[in-house]
Amino acid sequence: MKGVIATIFPGVTIDDVSHSIEPGDLTGAGRVLARYWKRYPPGSTHVVVVDPGVGTERRAIAVEAEGRFIVAPDNGVVSRVLDLCQDASIVSLENPEFLLVTRSSTFHGRDVFAPAAAFLASGVHLCRLGPAVAQPVRIEEPASIVEAGVMVGQVVALDRFGNLLTNLAGSSVTEGSGVEVDGRTVQVVSSYQDIPPESVGAIVNSDGVVEVAARDTPAAAILNAGLGTPVRIPDPVELPDL
Repeated sequence: MKGVIATIFPGVTIDDVSHSIEPGDLTGAGRVLARYWKRYPPGSTHVVVVDPGVGTERRAIAVEAEGRFIVAPDNGVVSRVLDLCQDASIVSLENPEFLLVTRSSTFHGRDVFAPAAAFLASGVHLCRLGPAVAQPVRIEEPASIVEAGVMVGQVVALDRFGNLLTNLAGSSVTEGSGVEVDGRTVQVVSSYQDIPPESVGAIVNSDGVVEVAARDTPAAAILNAGLGTPVRIPDPVELPDL
């Protein structure tokens, strides 16, 4: 992929954001993309290759959102970005002028996404790559709910440290308050260092959501928790607009 990009646009800066996405994890890839896409300057082009449907009839798309471009399969991986940017423009990558002449059925990252990204980065207008897409595939993630004044959410991801990422807004907790993980209460702290060794605590992470973490050991193992484990805030500081 880097060779294709450098051939089309010599001298372009190529930066690897992550190679740690679990194979086929579209939701996780979408979460990572939403975390970093606006950290790069306007004009940047992001290429996302988490593509279990490669070689099928799924579309390949390019998105322009707030002056940045994203090239990816149309499998929902850009859902979070589209939620954050309502005026995004999307096209289907169909113009052969901006794809490799020979395209395999197993490596569209090299043969479709990389060349399209290189042409966009070099200044080719989005509309030249293909027809507009009105309804891209979307992934709907679980939302937190309010039941009798209690915020109820769940674990939606685990990081490589075994920390539990939830769908509960960080604005709903304060330091010293409690978060229930599958019935077990853990205290909200301000930093990882505030959690006693091999103990569990809750923290508002860099994404602004509640994260349950442990010191020197995976929180998931201590709590026997994983994706879908219920997480509750009994006395939320702020209730979301539902």
